Amino acid sequence: MRSCLFCFKFAHMKGEKMLRRNFIGGIAAVLGLLLVLSLCLRACTRHNQELTVPDFKTMSLSDAEALAEKSDLRIAVVDSVYVKRLAHGAVYRQNPEAGAAVKKNRRILVTINSMTPQMTSVPNVVGYSLRQASAELAARGLATGRLIYRSDMATNNVLEQRYKGSQIGPGTLVETESPIDLVLGLNPYDNITYVPYVVGYTAELAVSSIHDNSLNVGSIRYDDTVLDYQDSLRAVVYRQNPMPFVKSSAGGDIVEYDKGLVMGSSVDIYLTVDPAKVVSR
Repeated sequence: MRSCLFCFKFAHMKGEKMLRRNFIGGIAAVLGLLLVLSLCLRACTRHNQELTVPDFKTMSLSDAEALAEKSDLRIAVVDSVYVKRLAHGAVYRQNPEAGAAVKKNRRILVTINSMTPQMTSVPNVVGYSLRQASAELAARGLATGRLIYRSDMATNNVLEQRYKGSQIGPGTLVETESPIDLVLGLNPYDNITYVPYVVGYTAELAVSSIHDNSLNVGSIRYDDTVLDYQDSLRAVVYRQNPMPFVKSSAGGDIVEYDKGLVMGSSVDIYLTVDPAKVVSR
């Protein structure tokens, strides 16, 4: 009887040890499986292997695709818009933005500038004053181009309208924002204008002000702070050449201009997005 009881206890203890060993083995197997799954998941998702998204904006689509391939990314065009003064087919917007951290082979969704330009018809501004002609051109989505002066009894009266060096008739279709050059009359007894002060102006406002004063824009130069199209829109003039000529009182207050320029002369402007460079008069 005692031997049977001893055998029973021995078998029970042996069963407990085996059960405990199987339980520990099961836990170890589960932990091992979880470790393997974690390693596989890390490999599949490339954990901690993120790439930085380049800035594709203003690039041509082909250049953007080439850079994306080099960066182990993909470009997907999802929309197009029409943006003035941006090259046709250039990237206008991207998602994710430049600098974002993404996984390899991530699709970068881009919106490009329309490949097909918007067209508008040229109005007839012959016989208009410079201000009237500029307003009419702007209403049609066109820009005032070069001001070409010719001797005439009526200063700033439009004698001809030209496009790319040739006369252009009303109703002709051209691309929106195209510059229309104006041939204007110039009376030798009424041919002096004054240089406007455009420091702090955006390029668009500065050009408009210069034209309003019967002057041409010589060159538009951006400094190295202007990196892309969006920067060019918000950049402001920090220097112009020539500057307005003024007389000042002893206290420094501006009294009057002391001389001007012949109409049709040029003014160069320099732009930046650095506010520290813009010093008001």
